[in-house]
Amino acid sequence: MTHDDNHDPGRTEPTLAGHPRDERRDDASRPATGDQLHHERRDERRHVRVDVPFEVRFADGATLVGHDLSMGGFSVYSDTPMPADQVISVSLLLSAGTAELIVPVDAKVLRDHGERGGQQHEVAFEITRIERRHRELLRRIIRAYLSGNHATVEGLVSSEDPQTPRKRRAARTAPQAEGKPRRPWGRYAALALAAVTLLAVIAATAYRNFMLIEPDFAAVTAPRIDIRAPGSGILAEHGFHAGDRVERDQELVRVKNSELKTDLILAKASLNYNSQLIKNLKERIEAPGTKEVYIPSGDSGASGTPTNFESVPPEVARVRMKQFETANDYQRSRIDALEARMSENTIYSPCNCLVAWARSSAGETFINQSERIMTLIQTGENDVMVEALVHMDDIDRIEPHQRAYIALPNASEPIAAQVRSVSLDVERQPRAGFPKWVRQQQNVASVLLVPESPLPASAVGVPVDVRFSEAPVIDATAEWVWQGGRAVYQEFADLFAAVTGSSDDTDAGQPAAEPTNGKPATQTSS
Repeated sequence: MTHDDNHDPGRTEPTLAGHPRDERRDDASRPATGDQLHHERRDERRHVRVDVPFEVRFADGATLVGHDLSMGGFSVYSDTPMPADQVISVSLLLSAGTAELIVPVDAKVLRDHGERGGQQHEVAFEITRIERRHRELLRRIIRAYLSGNHATVEGLVSSEDPQTPRKRRAARTAPQAEGKPRRPWGRYAALALAAVTLLAVIAATAYRNFMLIEPDFAAVTAPRIDIRAPGSGILAEHGFHAGDRVERDQELVRVKNSELKTDLILAKASLNYNSQLIKNLKERIEAPGTKEVYIPSGDSGASGTPTNFESVPPEVARVRMKQFETANDYQRSRIDALEARMSENTIYSPCNCLVAWARSSAGETFINQSERIMTLIQTGENDVMVEALVHMDDIDRIEPHQRAYIALPNASEPIAAQVRSVSLDVERQPRAGFPKWVRQQQNVASVLLVPESPLPASAVGVPVDVRFSEAPVIDATAEWVWQGGRAVYQEFADLFAAVTGSSDDTDAGQPAAEPTNGKPATQTSS
């Protein structure tokens, strides 16, 4: 604090009293007016004084009790007067909780109020020099007491000023400047855009459902190839599972037919026996002086080798030998047929395909002839298409090369397609991806659609939403608007499911195959 020379000694700056004093301070020495807040003119006030418990230590070690304190100066009680304008170096001893802070300053004596009522002298000092860090510390202590709190070390090292909360409350309660209210044009524009978008989606949905041709059922399909057992036997282990890829001419499965193998062994044994018999007969007949030849009494043919022999002239033996040669030719033909059947028990892949279903080969599984072992689907560039079953009442409105739109589950945009063929026989060409019960519907025709964008092989069997277009421009616009609205709805649904923790266990993304508990209506096709 600073003072003017013409300042009235009887007038003081505002002070806040009521704080605890140091125990060493004599209460009787405090002026009667020290407990009150006195006022002065604004042009005379530079710093607010606070009644803070502190002491002043001089260079000679003497310590005096402080009276009040401000950023510009302080006052103390002294038993002896002090000369005016004297500059001395002192240390302010300030209490901060359980700690004592030391603030060194240079101060000049301004005035001595003299004795009051026979008590001590009140001497006022003006701070002439103080370091910046000590000045900041002094300011924090004074502001802490002005806010109604006791200064503590913890409060002094905090980053928030003691009077900051009071300033915030004052700022919140301060009256706002009256002005013209701003209209939320951005909010109105966003609401209008949302309303227009919602109306467009509703209109597109209504147009799509009532104006476009909708099939009874549609799914992604591909040509199906059924691998069947060539004969009864034990299915050898193959190691293929649904989803595996196979190359053309790759070995798929083998069937162990023990009966066929036994027949082949017997046929080869009979052929060897007859061949050796014919050789021996030739040597016996051509030998000089031969009058009798021992030959088998019966035909060894397919009935096995005879055990009885008889003696005949060489002429008869030559005739019988021709019969044996004919029987040998028959055995050779039979062996060729049996070997061909044995080779059929090893089945190879007819194409570069995807395994849609495979019978388990664990535990030496027995299978009957023509029983299905494996189902393959062709997944070439032009093989994966969409098949739709359209009711006969709407089939006259569909023709080849007509435009259509395919909506895959969880897709963000429709896929354009063209009608490839319309067939009244839904099983004319067997295709994988359709449930068996769907193909049993009556009064429907099969429509094959070729998508303009290739579909993945993993989508075979996935039900899709199809709409046939008769007005390409309007229908395309409605389809895109509807698809966009559906994509937004799916995003919100997925977000809600993630927040609530719910899950939807569906197999829509899994490769679908023909049912395993029933045989397809048609046989193997390529």
